[in-house]
Amino acid sequence: MRSLKRYLAVLFAALSLAGTLSGCSLNLAASPEDLYALPQLPAEYAGLNNSIRQLIEAGAEYAAPTAGTNLQPLQLVDLDGDGQEEALAFLRRGSDERALKIYIYERTEQGYAQSAVIEGSGTAVYSVDYRDLDGDGRQEILVSWKVGPEMQVLSVFTIHLGAPRELMNSGYIRYAAADLDGCGREEILIFRTDEQGAGTADYYAWTDDGTLAPAGVARLSMTMAELSAGQVLSGTLRGSVPAVFATGVSDSRIQVTDVLALRQGELGNLTVSNSTGVSREIYRYMGLFPTDIDGDGVTELPVPEDLLSSGDADPGCRINWRSYDAAGVGATALSTYHALADGWYLELPENWGKALSVRTEGAGTDVSMASFGFGSGEDRTEVLRIYTFSGENRETLAAKGGRILLSREGETIYAAELLGGSASALTEDALRQRFHRITRVWNLGGN
Repeated sequence: MRSLKRYLAVLFAALSLAGTLSGCSLNLAASPEDLYALPQLPAEYAGLNNSIRQLIEAGAEYAAPTAGTNLQPLQLVDLDGDGQEEALAFLRRGSDERALKIYIYERTEQGYAQSAVIEGSGTAVYSVDYRDLDGDGRQEILVSWKVGPEMQVLSVFTIHLGAPRELMNSGYIRYAAADLDGCGREEILIFRTDEQGAGTADYYAWTDDGTLAPAGVARLSMTMAELSAGQVLSGTLRGSVPAVFATGVSDSRIQVTDVLALRQGELGNLTVSNSTGVSREIYRYMGLFPTDIDGDGVTELPVPEDLLSSGDADPGCRINWRSYDAAGVGATALSTYHALADGWYLELPENWGKALSVRTEGAGTDVSMASFGFGSGEDRTEVLRIYTFSGENRETLAAKGGRILLSREGETIYAAELLGGSASALTEDALRQRFHRITRVWNLGGN
């Protein structure tokens, strides 16, 4: 099986390379078909190779998903949970009414044999995901068909008795899968624009016949354009209650988050204000989204708060991370300082209250520093400095004056100076535990 996985890796690289070759890198004698020719499959997969070749010779072409994490034109997934991976080939046959095809091949003693085909309409396969939604040990196929510039259609399929069975179908802008009712099966939230132009979340729950059907709707505080610029996350409230966190970002760099969960079996928006009809969680955009910031299993929302400045530079913000319970009551779990330009954040001690001030120098350069202290002017007392060194003399600077090594990331070194003071009460070990690098996530597009 490793040989086929290597083939798929080479295949994806070859397709990417073929799309970027130019100038003297091209073999001018080669046809476009030659440039996109796939590496030869290992001998034990000859049947799969021949079947796909016959489809292409009959007029089909590869049509890999364009968004999400599953981007290969040929993918291996154990759909039925038997330990053997099925192969899924994504093709387009333009002469057919339903031109988009997903050919499914099951593993046999002789190799791979075609067992089913899923057909769809649209301009492309937008994304595909594989999830055991109903908890029966078999993976459902969540495939999005691109039908317009800003619109997709989500179809959820299960393979039943060798044939695809469609469990739901709906147009959407974004979607999320989550077990909101705690029954052990994941339902679907569809984010779309309603007839009045407002953003809504449609709740699709399981029916007695094993399909997913509309079971509720909640009004959102954002447009679908704002949601497309933001994030949808399946997370958890205090008390281990599942929820979906939908965050939109406006052109004016304002961020709004809706928290969606079930209340007595009905989908509700926990953050919506009774007086305004929109979410209470509206702040300026800082590039931060809901996450489990402290690793306690509960999802927190970032709430920025201006810090006192001890200089001319922008001191940045304290980020108060707020969690919610099922009743819609928020509480601050912890506070952080995020140095976004330098790629780190610090969990702030609880006793560093409103009087905390920050002075920054050289943010985003080879040598940058953030100074934490209390008071202002000549009366300001520094308790901590955190440095980011990325220049040629970074090793020397990081070790200067007995500075504390916090972390290394490639050619960047993070170091600190503890300056004491009664307000600090930080030890070197405590400082290292509170210091974190910001993990950059490669965004391959939404679903």
